Amino acid sequence: MHVVTTLDCHVAGEPLRVVTSGFPEPAGSTILDKRRHCRTHLDHLRTALVWEPRGHHEMYGCLLVAPVHPQADTGVLFFHNEGYSTMCGHGIIGLTTVMLEQGLFPTSVPTTTIRFDTPSGLVTAQASIDKGRVRSVSFLNVPSFVLAMKQTIQVPDIGPVDYDVAFGGAFYAFCRAEALGLALEPEHAPRLQALGLAIKQAIMAERTISHPAEPELGYLYGTIFVGPSQRGDLRQTCIFANGALDRSPTGTGVSAHLALLHARGNVGVGQALRFESILGTVFGGTIVEETQLGPYPAIVPEVEGRAWLTGRHEFMIDPDDPLKEGFLLI
Repeated sequence: MHVVTTLDCHVAGEPLRVVTSGFPEPAGSTILDKRRHCRTHLDHLRTALVWEPRGHHEMYGCLLVAPVHPQADTGVLFFHNEGYSTMCGHGIIGLTTVMLEQGLFPTSVPTTTIRFDTPSGLVTAQASIDKGRVRSVSFLNVPSFVLAMKQTIQVPDIGPVDYDVAFGGAFYAFCRAEALGLALEPEHAPRLQALGLAIKQAIMAERTISHPAEPELGYLYGTIFVGPSQRGDLRQTCIFANGALDRSPTGTGVSAHLALLHARGNVGVGQALRFESILGTVFGGTIVEETQLGPYPAIVPEVEGRAWLTGRHEFMIDPDDPLKEGFLLI
């Protein structure tokens, strides 16, 4: 019987399952090597933890690994229903909270800093702590930039769709929800998932997505629908991986959206915005500074949010179980 233990939390409604034991240390001289090793040799453990019957289509998880970056305190690999992310903002917020509230990292008051080695680069998180609880986590993300603006794609059964592409640790296509007759409300979730995946697949079939520094980061991770907000400045809903709907405002999506707004001249350095999710939960986003990434003008974004622990698990994987590696019906 193979046993895997985890600590679970949610970040603005989006789940995160943090592996604490039972997952071998992946091999590799870089964090991207470790990601490849997991994909090639350990993927059965990802599916066992994320897919049914232990997880579900929207489950998200992460694995702490030995860091390679000289400034990092720890490395982290994020995973989901389709595979392995290059970065995850809600994951950084949730993982920081779990590490500090469960004693996995030394805590200092009133703030603690943790530097994460991620496949997209070094990400620095700062937690605000009061009475033993993490009250909020902000993180400085990797440089974020716009790849393409004012593009149009023909999507089967939908027609022409206008979109922009921006990077915030992963690449996203941004579309206006109202242009497709959609509202960013929970009752529209199935339609948002179907359209988001269809738009992503259509764009991937037509254009090459390239990152100027690392070829392995060059793929379209998701579609983000943007609409009017009730509690913040903007509401956005991300459909990522194999049609998963992010319950949070999406930390890397907030970073990419800030880069897009900055390129349009709508947001300046130091200006704070509130990004609302489909549930009405909120992340804060700020442009800390302007920078350059290869040929692209870029920004350094800061994203802020909060997480809550939801459970402690000891999962058993029986070698005789025909469904031991999990399954998905969706």
